Amino acid sequence: MPARWVGVMSTIGLYALSIAVALGLAGVLVSLTGASPLDAVQAIFQGSLSDASALGLTLDKAAPLLIVAVGTCVATSAGLFSIGQEGQVVIGATVGATVAIYLHGPGPLVLIVTLFGAALGGAAWAAVAALLFYWRGVPVVISTLLLIYIAYQVVFYAVTQPWFLMETGRNVAAPQSDQIRPDAWLPRIGEYPGLNFSLMVVIAVVLAIGTKVVLDRTTWGFRLRMLGLNRNAARRAGVSAVLLGSGALMISGAFAGLAGGALLTGGNHRLQPGISENVGWDGLLVALVARNNPVVAIPVAFFFGVLRAGGGFLASTGVPRYIVDVVTAILVLAVVFPPAYQYLRREARARRLARSLAKAGGSA
Repeated sequence: MPARWVGVMSTIGLYALSIAVALGLAGVLVSLTGASPLDAVQAIFQGSLSDASALGLTLDKAAPLLIVAVGTCVATSAGLFSIGQEGQVVIGATVGATVAIYLHGPGPLVLIVTLFGAALGGAAWAAVAALLFYWRGVPVVISTLLLIYIAYQVVFYAVTQPWFLMETGRNVAAPQSDQIRPDAWLPRIGEYPGLNFSLMVVIAVVLAIGTKVVLDRTTWGFRLRMLGLNRNAARRAGVSAVLLGSGALMISGAFAGLAGGALLTGGNHRLQPGISENVGWDGLLVALVARNNPVVAIPVAFFFGVLRAGGGFLASTGVPRYIVDVVTAILVLAVVFPPAYQYLRREARARRLARSLAKAGGSA
């Protein structure tokens, strides 16, 4: 068998073993709660894939995750690892709610401007991290993480101020905004109880495929990948690290902000402090599992959508809802482990070879 196929089969076997171990650990965790792992799997299936309506819910849950993941792929291609998507989602939703509530005009126009405003809000929030990185050298990982907590405070302030977005006639004990007008909600494809899902599902898939084409087939995408692979070589080739890197971070933020706008116009229809529902964090995990491939992120986001949609049914089996998050984390580690293990093996092999050559040279 050719060496290439041996490597492929070895990789497949490593993935299979890793996922099997993860599923075994997940089963043990469910058993420790006093529930049956089989019942838990059936509950997740019932809530996510059992019928057309459940499938539509899964698609709705997956769409914002996919949008965040695609934006993350753009930033990572430039060699910038942003983990602030959660904050960008929140800011995008806040800007979108401001536009939707205060802008007057035809419903479709308000919807378009709301989503555009949400994307701009996310891009502006990411621009702060870009400014700190290229102006003061603050690592993107640190700045984007800290900006998340500021974003939480911004949305809480917005929905507790009567002059801003606080719900009319309500007190601060239940902070939220007024509901946005129904004609500015995202349209849905299909009707209940049949298959029905938000238009954002289609938009997310189109963005994923379009981004993959742009990254692989355009000069801009080539320069972006060159910057991510070797910043010094890219600079010598005339690539502006500041402009291209800042643009990549802002595009990533715009995608996350758009996801926040989708949550607002396609789900809750009002701004609340918990509107993000950890979409930013899970979208980051989707990109990580997909290894920063926008197209591969489509099935990965769908899988995460299955866990999110089916997680609500776990209460009927006696399994706490947070177990879904723990199982998700275990599965993410299972998928990330094989490439990390292979990388460490290659590095160890290279070090052994270097030591052998050094000894051979010394003895000569």
